[in-house]
Amino acid sequence: MRLSMFVLLLISHLTHAGPAKVEAFVPVFELAGIRLLCEQSAPLLTRGLSEQQQAQLGAAFAADELCLDLARQLAGTFDQAQLQQIQGVLGGPVAQRFSEAERSVGEDGGEALASYRAQLARRSPRADRLALVRRLDEAAHTSTLAGLLRYEVGKTQALLALMARGESLDEQALSRQTASQAAALHTSSAEAVASFMLYAYRQMPSAQLAEYAALYEQPMLKLLLERCVQVLPQLFAERREMLRKAPAKQ
Repeated sequence: MRLSMFVLLLISHLTHAGPAKVEAFVPVFELAGIRLLCEQSAPLLTRGLSEQQQAQLGAAFAADELCLDLARQLAGTFDQAQLQQIQGVLGGPVAQRFSEAERSVGEDGGEALASYRAQLARRSPRADRLALVRRLDEAAHTSTLAGLLRYEVGKTQALLALMARGESLDEQALSRQTASQAAALHTSSAEAVASFMLYAYRQMPSAQLAEYAALYEQPMLKLLLERCVQVLPQLFAERREMLRKAPAKQ
């Protein structure tokens, strides 16, 4: 009887821990804020571009396809059980409480946040509170991902500008030409994220903020975000290569 029960438990475990399905990343990306990054890519890219340049982008940077490609790249890193674990963490009451606080920031069109940022310029926040916010930012890779997205968008726009003049650069040369922008973009992203978090979580006790940061420090969630940081540049590089090859196909 004990042996049969052991076999059933083993089979159940192996089934539960099967390879991650690409579609299983959809709710995880939504909860982790990755979906929002995918959604921001095309609008950021097309801002200020001519209609002809916008047409060049086509569906290459559409949110659905970008997130789908990201999920394909990550599928081999996680199994179904690990994704369910991440979803459980980010879908829990602690994370949802902070997510609601984040969503409420945009309800007045951002005027209150702008006023708060002006206040921060005149008076620094409490050191212990700022340290908690920076801990959360580091754990959640928020400013890293935001800065990375802005950098990759800038690289793509630089390539489009070159192509509009009948010129081009390969990926290595393009990276060398734009490398100096990366640090500045990360710094400005970190400043923006810190002020946003300080404002959005201003009603949250520090103990709860520390608990929220600890969620993002859990190994599986940490791995997910680290892999996103690693893979996102590759996805943009692949799309830039498509843009380079597009004129030859016309």
